[in-house]
Amino acid sequence: MNPKVDFYFNKSKKWQLEIAQLRQIVLKCDLIEELKWGCPCYLLQKANIVLIHEFKEYCALLFFKGALLKNHHGLLIQQTDNVQSARQLRFTNLLQIIEQENIIKETIFEAIGVEQAGLKVNFKKSTELIFPPEFENILSHNPDIRDAFYALTPGRQKAYNLYFLAAKQVKTREARIEKSIPLILAGKGLDD
Repeated sequence: MNPKVDFYFNKSKKWQLEIAQLRQIVLKCDLIEELKWGCPCYLLQKANIVLIHEFKEYCALLFFKGALLKNHHGLLIQQTDNVQSARQLRFTNLLQIIEQENIIKETIFEAIGVEQAGLKVNFKKSTELIFPPEFENILSHNPDIRDAFYALTPGRQKAYNLYFLAAKQVKTREARIEKSIPLILAGKGLDD
């Protein structure tokens, strides 16, 4: 156990027992516990294997190369269509975790094997972003915003674009774009 990570388990309100149980299980698999992205992350040497995180409706183990795992039990979940590599094992109660401990360990050891074998996820090439017309107009008429936007990492550009495109109404898209411009000019992503 890494004492730097304890706060994550202590601050949890809804999932405290569940994530503490997940921690015990993962630590039995001889991985190094670190804090990354504000969450407990478990490494083999310096390679990320699995991460514990919690959401409103569930807590989960996120396997960084989950797409390469065989998913024998059909429990690994792809969070969204845009996630290419990671997969989650989701839990909604402590009993579920206790009952699935062997499956959890089996999945962790499979993930360790994938890392030891040096396997890599073949990422799909990013396709060119198609912007909503409201944002396209801003990019074509404001070089400062255009330059700032294209200076962002591809992931941040894509996140903004998905955020803008998710709005169904023009007014909502315009409001989202307007709200995002100061962040873009500051070189920040949506969640920075």
